[in-house]
Amino acid sequence: MKVSIRSILVFILLAIPLAGCGINIELPFNTEQKTGPSVTDYIQVAIPDAPTPLDINLSFGAGKMTLLPNPGDDLLSGTATYNVSDFKPEVTIDENGVSLKQGNLKLNAIPTINETIKNDWSIAIKNHPIELNIKAGGYSGDFEFGGLAITDLHIADGAANVKLKFSTPNTTPMNAFRYETGASNITMNKLANANFQTMIFQSGAGNYNLDFSGLLQRDASIFIETGLSRLVISVPDGVPARVNIEGPLSKVILSGDWQQEGNEYYLEGQGPRLNFIIETKAGTVTLQNP
Repeated sequence: MKVSIRSILVFILLAIPLAGCGINIELPFNTEQKTGPSVTDYIQVAIPDAPTPLDINLSFGAGKMTLLPNPGDDLLSGTATYNVSDFKPEVTIDENGVSLKQGNLKLNAIPTINETIKNDWSIAIKNHPIELNIKAGGYSGDFEFGGLAITDLHIADGAANVKLKFSTPNTTPMNAFRYETGASNITMNKLANANFQTMIFQSGAGNYNLDFSGLLQRDASIFIETGLSRLVISVPDGVPARVNIEGPLSKVILSGDWQQEGNEYYLEGQGPRLNFIIETKAGTVTLQNP
């Protein structure tokens, strides 16, 4: 009996602990709000006295968010610059960790930032065991997670333009990396350095570039479900990989040493393996090597 990727995803999502993923937010933006002078808030959060891994919940509506490693002693440090008063960030610390939330307005739709609106976060994160949860709207993101200690990573956003990278290995094994997005442009580099056991990527229409270079320390399973999109998967030389593709796909493009057996594609190599299941409604999937 053939098991669909949707059934697999449901099983995995139920199996992954959700304690660190419970972000309930109202996207904080009112398109009728008037702009004022730019204000910069300085964010500085010490490591709380709480069991590890700590929860870090980042809730962001629209604008630009930059995340990077923090060489200092604080769990979080950085700035938030905005010119709409309701964008003022709020920090909450409890027994589980830290929540950083943008403003307190409520609305029923994801807004679009225009050139008159300013809302920029630049946040540095300490190398300390964390479960990192990011929930955002229509925004631009630049994330460098190299050298952090992320045990679980969950990103959920709307129409986004995001560049994500693990320049150096995650310093702790990651259980699961979940990314859910709308019609977006997403580029993720050096994903092997994330050291995840399971990756789940769900998207609408858009352009998605997933590069699995880096140090692959163990077998990893990657489940991808996407709509009408351009999906590019890149696996480096010497890393064994197998891809199973399901759905009314319009085109598969192979580059490098990829080989085909029916609707399965594979790379030969030594060491830990990448195992992909991809379900696409339409569009193209490009398998690159390297």
